Amino acid sequence: MSTGPGAHSAPAPTTHDPRKSSMFSSLKVRNYRLFFVGQVVSNIGTWMQRIAQDWLVLSLTGSATAVGVTTALQFLPMLLFGLYGGVLVDRLPKRRALLFTQSAMGATGVALAALTLTGHVQVWHVYLAAFAVGLATVVDNPARQSFVSEMVGPDQLQNAVSLNSANFQSARLVGPAVAGVMITGVGTGWAFLANGLSFVAPLIGLMMMRARELYVVERAPRAKGQLREGLHYVAGRPELIWTIVLAGFVSTFGFNFPVFLSAFADDVFHAGAGSYSLFNTLMAVGSLAGALLAARRGTARMRVLLAGAVAFGTLEIVAAIAPSLWLFALLMVPIGMFGMTVNVTANSSIQMSTDPAMRGRVMALYMMVFMGGAPVGAPIAGWITDAYGVRAGLASGGAIAAAAAVTIGLVLARVGNLRLSVGWNHGHPHVRFVPREAQERLATAA
Repeated sequence: MSTGPGAHSAPAPTTHDPRKSSMFSSLKVRNYRLFFVGQVVSNIGTWMQRIAQDWLVLSLTGSATAVGVTTALQFLPMLLFGLYGGVLVDRLPKRRALLFTQSAMGATGVALAALTLTGHVQVWHVYLAAFAVGLATVVDNPARQSFVSEMVGPDQLQNAVSLNSANFQSARLVGPAVAGVMITGVGTGWAFLANGLSFVAPLIGLMMMRARELYVVERAPRAKGQLREGLHYVAGRPELIWTIVLAGFVSTFGFNFPVFLSAFADDVFHAGAGSYSLFNTLMAVGSLAGALLAARRGTARMRVLLAGAVAFGTLEIVAAIAPSLWLFALLMVPIGMFGMTVNVTANSSIQMSTDPAMRGRVMALYMMVFMGGAPVGAPIAGWITDAYGVRAGLASGGAIAAAAAVTIGLVLARVGNLRLSVGWNHGHPHVRFVPREAQERLATAA
């Protein structure tokens, strides 16, 4: 089956109708099943390290600013070198690249564990480890994202991307809880060690894969101007550039939950850390549900992306004016669900719309915009919250996300000569874009 221009045929996988996709259909593919199981273990370890890392820095310095510096150092390499990472991914065999990056991240966890358990750890060691993990992520993230299509092929891509997100959100529910128990019981060093050893699982999975069952993609040859070529490729495709722009607006202005949720728990509802934990847990539950629903849908459509972004932004505005703690907490579930809908739909639609030979560079640009939104948006959200209150901060973030989705929808409709059609289908409201000429013919016939 061809995976697009520049791809050869893969003999083993069989044709699949995406409309008949079940929620876990991509797990029938052996290579992806090995990958998925390895990621379950590794993601739990990653969430454990995040909690342990923040706690250790706070214990060493007593400074919340130092915790912020640690987070910034982990994301800084993606902002600085993300596009170059995409160029490397398009040149390299992705499975070998992942073997290297996963090994490097595991070694970082083990090194940090050794320093902590022996009592020699200093805050600059944690800074260095965070930056090293960020450097590995520059290659690991686009390689992992684009390798999914080589394991499952185009028909199962939406399902596999959705299950990857469900995997990550499941670990988000388990990892912090395990880290809390381990930090309290035996200390942060053992949490770092658990994370380092957790990378053994994905490494074994990668080594056990059958290369003959992968969808082979022709790698880009080493040449000058490949970074510029990737940017020109995206700029010439509205379905890519507008999806990336929308994801950037939503992540930059709508995903500043560390700023908003802590302020709502402490300043608005005066409920303390327990409520902050509850808000995050309910949002993770909603995100998991959104990922599983996306896996069941089986297709990624622009109208789903736009509708999800509008719903996400609107719900944030509603949550901003919620009068009670419990109503606010319950709204975290649909907010998490629609936020994940935007994330999964954007990710899978970009991958399915991209030439396999360009996928590493395009996914690197997408991840750089999506992940790079936090360092830009968080200070803005913090300033609005300090100046006008957290309710205004959350409402403004939701309004910007929803307005961006509506604006991009109108731009795409104009470019595609489409018109909004509102009607009823089997007793339910039906909203969609239709070709302008087709609607005019229907109006004339009537």
